[in-house]
Amino acid sequence: MFFNEKSFLKNLTPIILFTGLLLFSGCLGKLPSKEELKNISNHTASEIYSSDSILLGRYFIENRTNVRFEEIPPHFINALIATEDARFYHHEGVDSRSMLRVLFKTILLQDESSGGGSTLSQQLAKNLYKRKPGRFEMLRNKIREAMIAGRLEEVYSKEELLTLYLNTVSFGEEVYGIETAAERFFNVKPKDLTVAQSATLVGLLKAPTHFNPRVYPDRALQRRNVVVAQMEKYGYLESAVADSLRSLSLELEYHKITHDTGLAPFFREMARLRLMHELDAYNQQHGTNYNLYTDGLKIYTTLHSRMQLYAENAVKNHLADLQKTFDNHWKSQKPWDANPNLLKDAVQNSERYKNLKKKGLNDDEIETNMNTPVEMRQFSYLGEEIVTLSPLDSIQRSLMWLQAGMLALNPRNGHVMVWVGGIEYAFFKYDHVTSSRQVGSTFKPIVYAAALENGMQPCERFPNELVTYENYEDWTPRNSNGQYGGLYSLQGALTHSINTISAQVIMEVGVDKVMETAAKAGVTGKMPAVPSLALGTAELSLLEMTNVFATFANSGIHTAPKFLLKILNKEGSALLDNTKPTPTQLAMERTTARAITYFLQSAVDSGTGNALRNQYHLTNDIAGKTGTTQDQTDGWFIGYTPDLVCGVWVGADNPQIRFRTSQLGQGSKMALPVWGLFMQELLNDKHFSYMKKSAFPNPEPSLLAQLDCPMYKEKISFWEKLFGNKKDDKSKPEPSRKKAEEQKSSVKDRIKKFFGKKEK
Repeated sequence: MFFNEKSFLKNLTPIILFTGLLLFSGCLGKLPSKEELKNISNHTASEIYSSDSILLGRYFIENRTNVRFEEIPPHFINALIATEDARFYHHEGVDSRSMLRVLFKTILLQDESSGGGSTLSQQLAKNLYKRKPGRFEMLRNKIREAMIAGRLEEVYSKEELLTLYLNTVSFGEEVYGIETAAERFFNVKPKDLTVAQSATLVGLLKAPTHFNPRVYPDRALQRRNVVVAQMEKYGYLESAVADSLRSLSLELEYHKITHDTGLAPFFREMARLRLMHELDAYNQQHGTNYNLYTDGLKIYTTLHSRMQLYAENAVKNHLADLQKTFDNHWKSQKPWDANPNLLKDAVQNSERYKNLKKKGLNDDEIETNMNTPVEMRQFSYLGEEIVTLSPLDSIQRSLMWLQAGMLALNPRNGHVMVWVGGIEYAFFKYDHVTSSRQVGSTFKPIVYAAALENGMQPCERFPNELVTYENYEDWTPRNSNGQYGGLYSLQGALTHSINTISAQVIMEVGVDKVMETAAKAGVTGKMPAVPSLALGTAELSLLEMTNVFATFANSGIHTAPKFLLKILNKEGSALLDNTKPTPTQLAMERTTARAITYFLQSAVDSGTGNALRNQYHLTNDIAGKTGTTQDQTDGWFIGYTPDLVCGVWVGADNPQIRFRTSQLGQGSKMALPVWGLFMQELLNDKHFSYMKKSAFPNPEPSLLAQLDCPMYKEKISFWEKLFGNKKDDKSKPEPSRKKAEEQKSSVKDRIKKFFGKKEK
């Protein structure tokens, strides 16, 4: 029996007319009006950009951005029309011949997946107004889409319809629109797509999952060649060109940016939270309803994509090596062997344990569940792994990962250039840039800055000796290397990070003065008002501490960190313009800041940071300070050049997980290498070659005179110890001389010290 088109149409016409009448009357669902169609508004992703105009990521419900018709290459349009709707320019929304074929399959053959009869206008209608599921809804859906397609043709030109279609169509993998698809599969803008690439993307539209070029490259290649053949058939390609295209490989450059992947994910999440707050404030003030996920906003930030990439590479490369050292260090032992509560607490704080508790399982049932192997995703430096582990083994494995935080700022304007919150956002979402940890010796420059601000001379010498402070629970600060003896100037004590002298300095200056200096320089967190603050017992964030060092680098002028520059709506109007210079305040005298920089240059050249010279062979101007907290829990290095301040923290999420020796766990071994690797990459990039020649300002002659003394002296004379060893106070500027007079110890006090009396 042969299919008779005329007979089929005659029998089907009453059904179509009746269904169409019901649709038109609204009985089977409301049709969108022409006015509504004129104001179609897609959910459009908001985009966040770096300072060098690189797309960092998107915030979306549907991963889509819109393009103009002029941005779509003609060969893409040709491929689309040749494959999907050859008579696109000749119909008014519906192709009757194709529709008959689809209706025949749908009604007589009951083929729910029938397709090929929909014009691009009908497909657009389907994209905009979702179908109702079910075999018996197919006819209704088709007729409804045909009627909407007709209205769309009345409202829009053919070019506008093509643009709207290509901005709404799905390419699979939760990718909507040509721009997002071009970026995902080929890492290019639509205008830069080749004919072969365009044919590949058009081929996806038939069945995005089935023809996914990443998952099924052979299918995608075959389908691409079908599209090329269609372009040849309808005269869009000459045969010779089509033949050459069919011989090409797919050549994907897969580039997936999700919330968990891509460049700077920790930064994007931090920005998301801030953006939500900014938009809420704007909406309340202006009576608007802007939505970060649907309104296609453009967000411009201070982050530099090249710097960020180098920073992420430095963290990954060093932490991968350090993790091997850490695992080998513990071998068959584990930190919870001596402290079972460590593991017990981790288990009870896990999501799995909490869910099992909610389900009412008893302890034995939970233990069985936690010890039963299951297939799961696990992090590794070689890439995500699918492994079979018990939940308990997984928790133990997670506890032993070392983490890192890294932040870089422009010291002159506070712009955030780099933000690395951890080793892998997809698995570890805790941000170590904003989290608080003990800061160790990175706090010492603040102590010495407070001393200089309050009149102490740079060349005043202190004995490197054990002192017990009875009024502070017999606190006896000790040096990490266990060495004592001799005398150090302030520069020498900071260069070699001498704990005993830092304690003496804070006792003489006063804890309150040190805390005041810290707050002015950028510390916003709570500090313990005790002398041990000098050794870094405060728990502060990497963001705060890097900002403090930026104050030193900026000659004592404090500038709050800034990361957000502009928020623009789809029309290009600014919802937020933060491009004006950030207000600043003088946190300390310029001579104080420059003296600290001078001290910290010495720490890099000949002190705790000298690996930057010896191991990483950096020759540019660098100032910096390492930090190691008690029991090697936290490793720090914060360093700066005249152009950039960068802080690094390394440790485990749980402070009880750590190296057991200072040789392995000190900041110069845990954190400084990240800084060194980062700076090497940066200076090898021609875009940042200027940093090689940047120099810190020379200290003023008066300051140089004050700094002109040995950092270390083996012995001290009787008269120096009795009467002090400060230089003539007249060498200091007038305001500091007055402070110096106020701070001088009496001869009586020095005599007590000389004869060995303990500090009261």
